[in-house]
Amino acid sequence: MTGSMALRARGLTKRYGSDNTLVRAVDEVDLDVPAGQTLAVMGPSGCGKSTLLHLLGGLQRPTGGQVWLAGDRIDTLSERALARLRRDRVGFVFQSFHLMDELTAVENVELAALLAGRSPGRARRRAMYLLDRVGLADRAAHLPSALSGGQRQRVAIARALSNEPLVVLADEPTGNLDSAATLEVLRLFAELHSAGQTLVVVTHDARIAAVADRVISMRDGAFADDSRFATTTGNVYDGRR
Repeated sequence: MTGSMALRARGLTKRYGSDNTLVRAVDEVDLDVPAGQTLAVMGPSGCGKSTLLHLLGGLQRPTGGQVWLAGDRIDTLSERALARLRRDRVGFVFQSFHLMDELTAVENVELAALLAGRSPGRARRRAMYLLDRVGLADRAAHLPSALSGGQRQRVAIARALSNEPLVVLADEPTGNLDSAATLEVLRLFAELHSAGQTLVVVTHDARIAAVADRVISMRDGAFADDSRFATTTGNVYDGRR
């Protein structure tokens, strides 16, 4: 997908309520995210950034406007087709990890591949490869309760990559992490970016912005600022910034 458009939105709108209670969570947003770009969306709580992410990933349906993923329009898909799209083409990372407590790390990572119809052997090999990639191969048999917050988030990122998604959408991925664990996640995002993975990250954390190609600020459901700059790979990840 190099050089292509991973995500596109036109007039994207999400409204709740009516009349005096009307809330414009996302208000006629236009957005283009080229393949391979790391985009950070920032703004105060309640500005609409998480709703925007959910609309882009098919977790919510827009009130108005259109969304395309890799050239395919998704806002008109059936619920069944949206579920397949979320499973096969979009990787989600959440602030609260959303791991299954009764499954080990490797079982959490392989589950998405199994649901997509992969053979158990292929799903397990892919899961072990991804856990090794995020530095947790030695924790594969551990339950989430035996992992630190940073380790759980890295398992969640590995799970998001299980089906080789076109785009990874992360909602406050460092919100529940301490500074050391945050740096671990930032390094991993930098590696994903270097590998060409498209990332859209909603965050309050300015350190996320420091690893992004582009930063959009939201306010009252709309874009207030859109800055593009080249990602650096120097001291951003070593804790000195």
